[in-house]
Amino acid sequence: MEIMQVTGSITCTQRVDGLGHMNLRVLRNTKGKESVAVDQVGASPGNWVFTASGSAARFACTNPETLTDLTIAGIIDHWTPDG
Repeated sequence: MEIMQVTGSITCTQRVDGLGHMNLRVLRNTKGKESVAVDQVGASPGNWVFTASGSAARFACTNPETLTDLTIAGIIDHWTPDG
C-alpha cells in the first residue's frame, strides 16, 4: 500500500471491457510521481488516499476481474505528510 494524493480525473470514452464505467483518478505520490488508479471510493481532487497495487488492486475492486494494477482503497481523513 502507498499513500498518494488525488490530483484529477481522467475521462476515457473508449475502454477495454474489464474497466467498464469505473472512475479513473490521477494520483501523485509523496515523491511527485504520477499514476492512474481505479477509484472505488469516490475520492476527490486534493484527497489523500491509500492504494492497493499489483494483483491486490483487483481484489480491492467490486469485481476482482477488473483490469487494474492500482486501486484507491480508502480516503484518509487525517494525515499530515512528513517534510
